[in-house]
Amino acid sequence: MIEVRPFAKLGAAQHGWLNARHHFSFSEYYDPERMNWGALRVWNDDEIAPNTGFPAHPHRDMEIITYVRQGAITHEDSLGNKGRTVAGDVQVMSAGTGIYHSEGNMEETTTSLFQIWIQPNRMGLKPSWGTKRFPTSDRHSDFVTLASGYAEDEDALKINSNARLAAVTLQAGQTTEYALGSTRKAYLVAATGAIEVNGVAAQARDGVAVENESVIRVTAQQDSEIILVDLA
Repeated sequence: MIEVRPFAKLGAAQHGWLNARHHFSFSEYYDPERMNWGALRVWNDDEIAPNTGFPAHPHRDMEIITYVRQGAITHEDSLGNKGRTVAGDVQVMSAGTGIYHSEGNMEETTTSLFQIWIQPNRMGLKPSWGTKRFPTSDRHSDFVTLASGYAEDEDALKINSNARLAAVTLQAGQTTEYALGSTRKAYLVAATGAIEVNGVAAQARDGVAVENESVIRVTAQQDSEIILVDLA
């Protein structure tokens, strides 16, 4: 089953400094049919104006992954962590028992990112934060795992969930496959370009929900950057 959720039909919020699209119910956007996809609770498509951002606010018991598409995001939290994550790279915050953090675009240009929330497999864990570089040149043609709850994914950022975040860049005409397994779900978005997923067309920033598909076959109709979450 492949369901495309067109970008134009996603939930929308315009706050002046923040232009946001919501793939699932979030904040003032509510759709009872779009509450989650398995353990995936939030996929926000955010554009943050220069020298603005989210002031300090709390989270708990959620795995929060930020994939920066353009620009950079600067993070600071109540554990004393500080860091800057640039386009193509990833940061992960395990909120656990509770954490306060702020995220800002301290750049002179707009920052675009996906923020993805995945429910943890255990509550009340110790909170943590981390960021890591993942050069896009290392993921031409094949999906590379960027964040994972599985020990065998040694090079990925760690999350406390039975899930993976993976990404690939494809040139127009290229095809790649991702072995999902028929009992799992996936949700993928082309940050740029246009793709077909098991023969179903999707444009840039559309959501593609997948279930009951053992293998995901992605073909790029244009040069494309694709982000995928694989989860129970």
